[in-house]
Amino acid sequence: MFSLSTLPRGARGVAAALLGSGTVHLTRPQVFEPFIPPALRSHQRELIYVSGVAEIACATGLLIPAVRRPAALASAALLVAVLPGNVQMAVDAHQRIQQKGSTPKREAIRAAMIARVPLQIPLIKAVLRAAKPS
Repeated sequence: MFSLSTLPRGARGVAAALLGSGTVHLTRPQVFEPFIPPALRSHQRELIYVSGVAEIACATGLLIPAVRRPAALASAALLVAVLPGNVQMAVDAHQRIQQKGSTPKREAIRAAMIARVPLQIPLIKAVLRAAKPS
């Protein structure tokens, strides 16, 4: 039923990341609350749970050859959908430095949050490669 051997290596990493992240969304949703863009905060807990379920479903689908193509396309769409949250995390990290001052830890967090935004591109490309017939 599950098959890693036919899943491209990059998509394996995305599947593992989605599975891990989805699990954290469901078990510790409060971790993600600060990263919800202000316009969506009235439904933040629901969005966190829905995105966690979606991440786990996409990760699982990537591992099942019979549904890999739709799962890969859904994974790409999910990665696009979470982009506003990644941008919000970068903005918040930058604002934290402006408000509280620079420390090595704050600078490292800001750099990591900013780096997450363009990293969406190779993640999306990896799952789209998994959508191609093998």
